[in-house]
Amino acid sequence: MYDENNNNLNYSSNIGGAPYNNPYSSYEIPKNNVTSPMNSKKPQGFIKKAMTFMILGLIFGGFGALGFFAVNLVTAELGGKETWTIQGSATVDAVLPVTLPENEENAQETDTAENSGTAVQALDVTNVVTEAMPSVVSIINQSTQTATNFFGQTGTYESETSGSGIIVGKSDSELLIVTNNHVADDANTLSIQFIDGTTAEAKLKGADSEIDLAIVAIPLEEISEDTLAEIKVAVLGDSSSLKVGEPAIAIGNALGYGQSVTTGVISALDREITIDNNTNILIQTDAAINPGNSGGALLNMNGEVIGINAAKFSSSMVEGMGYAIPISEAKPIIDDLINRQTREKAGIGEESYLGISGVDVTEEVAQTYAMPIGIYVAQALDGTAAKEAGIQKGDIITEFDGQKIRTMAELQETLSYYSAGTTIDIVIKRFNGEEYEEKTLSVALGSKAVQQ
Repeated sequence: MYDENNNNLNYSSNIGGAPYNNPYSSYEIPKNNVTSPMNSKKPQGFIKKAMTFMILGLIFGGFGALGFFAVNLVTAELGGKETWTIQGSATVDAVLPVTLPENEENAQETDTAENSGTAVQALDVTNVVTEAMPSVVSIINQSTQTATNFFGQTGTYESETSGSGIIVGKSDSELLIVTNNHVADDANTLSIQFIDGTTAEAKLKGADSEIDLAIVAIPLEEISEDTLAEIKVAVLGDSSSLKVGEPAIAIGNALGYGQSVTTGVISALDREITIDNNTNILIQTDAAINPGNSGGALLNMNGEVIGINAAKFSSSMVEGMGYAIPISEAKPIIDDLINRQTREKAGIGEESYLGISGVDVTEEVAQTYAMPIGIYVAQALDGTAAKEAGIQKGDIITEFDGQKIRTMAELQETLSYYSAGTTIDIVIKRFNGEEYEEKTLSVALGSKAVQQ
């Protein structure tokens, strides 16, 4: 075996106590274990014996060469060579007899071509990507964030994050796109870029923070006919029939650079993953999922969406652990969100106000104290919409206008899409001394401007 500089690489293993330097040579025996014949015999006797050995060597060497030639001739007729690996240290050639087809040359060429074609097909996903790429979009979320500096001063700044989405439907008036809730969350504007490079602004139609899904919609009138001809609605597959080890293709707006493709396999199924106090059963894949891929498509080899990329495990000790929401679990949520009313954020001075102070009931708290997950109402303020609707201290808010609510942050974000004076239903769970009972309360939202 040789390295890149054509230097011989010697391998050592202790076989019988002697160092083994090369599979093509004999063992090297230390010189101090050999007695020199010149120390025990006269020079003349040594020369005579040496000449005798040389003559015998030439004779037996000739026979050996003839034998070697004969063996090669026979084995060339009977079979070919096969390479074996010995203990991972070196390779040697072993000649084995095989049965060849009648037309050996043509058979070998056919076999090579077939194997090569199979290998290329296993790696070539261009056809799948060509069909699926028009249904995947890039999303830019522009939002206003609040931050506190070193001196305790609080201020706001503009933030821009990137994500991905999948076109899942088209109505008479809107193009419908599914993405992750964390991609669309807190957005002032959501800019959608299509495969042809054109962009349009989308509005939130509905979101489910528990499973981390959202539907955004674009009026068809804001999309050109040329773009509508380029894009397509994705084909949703069946994630319940997935098998570990089958190929997987991820498409998404990685790092905000535009659509890119990664490949891998389904690494595991039914992985229980907790993110931001939400626990979901997800698909694990080693197809690279990077920031910006969230909301993009995980595809099978038929080009069907089998998952919605959601997260990756990030650690210096871990590679190739990305997660996707199974499409079979997402379909009912998508169907529900699609049928909601598309909303814009309320204008300045039109923002709504509920009038509670509350505490998040996380999964851990819920399990510890046998409480529903949601927002624990610590106080319903006098003269507010909450108080007038009958919301009480100790109630746990679980839904707002048909949307599941788990945190105060989600409630505040949801309220930003409703103008003051809008009447909606809020679902609460109230403890009756033995258990929590569910109640639905009708609430006419107050004005945030008046409260301030």
